[in-house]
Amino acid sequence: MTGPAEQSLQESIDAIGWFHSIDLGGGVVTPGLSEAQLPDEVLPDVAGRSVLDIGAWDGYYSFWAERHGARRVTALDHYAWGVDMVARGAYWNECAAAGVLPDQERDLTDFWDDGLPGRRGFELAASAIGSAVEPVVADFATADLAPLGTFDVVFYLGVLYHMKEPLTCLERLRSVTGEVAVVETQAVHLQGLEGDPLMQFYAGDELNHDFGNWYVPNMTGLHALCRAAGFTRVETVLGGPEPVVPEPPATPPPPPPRLRDRLRPAPAAPGPPAPSAPVSAPSCFHRALVHAWV
Repeated sequence: MTGPAEQSLQESIDAIGWFHSIDLGGGVVTPGLSEAQLPDEVLPDVAGRSVLDIGAWDGYYSFWAERHGARRVTALDHYAWGVDMVARGAYWNECAAAGVLPDQERDLTDFWDDGLPGRRGFELAASAIGSAVEPVVADFATADLAPLGTFDVVFYLGVLYHMKEPLTCLERLRSVTGEVAVVETQAVHLQGLEGDPLMQFYAGDELNHDFGNWYVPNMTGLHALCRAAGFTRVETVLGGPEPVVPEPPATPPPPPPRLRDRLRPAPAAPGPPAPSAPVSAPSCFHRALVHAWV
């Protein structure tokens, strides 16, 4: 039977819009939009280490680190905790329908809520599981990071492609990383250009109908960004698909020339070939995850 406490917890859960699916125990799991969490094996050992979770939102990875023995965990967020996503989403829909770009300065003015409505999920989950994770409200891209100090392990999961200045943000990530940063991001695989460090830029909502997506690197570009930010070693843990080498087209041998064709005068030498249209490299999007070591 469901007792009053369980019913009250479920009612509280139902009143929140969740991003993460978090197991609160007793068979209660929050109904998050993000269905697939990263498997344990792609994350580093955090036992006995300090962990900073940047862009924590509902706190799934913060609580994961705590559950796996981290000695200290700090969950940092700003945008997801303070912006009224419903109002902002309605505005973005209006912009998409009108074919115009939104004024994103409104995120921190018209759509900002000092009550931090987006942190309700984190607070409820922390209370339900008895977590000691420390929440910090700060814009990682602009805040003074000195008071944070450094952490052995830093999670930077699903954040990079939302940043307007990706290299600057990775430099800031390096400044708070004591051992290793885990960078997970949307990435692009460009067939035939795997060795070139590239990024695609999106000014509108072309990527996943989200005006908050900006730069998407390929794997070589992601490694180059991390090295430029000051990390000394970068390891791919989750990458893109293997390059697909197309089969050469089967060309049947030409038929033997007929006698009358052989008796005709030779054709004039051909002129220079007409310029061909540029060919786009086949591409596909995927999730990428690297470990960047200091």
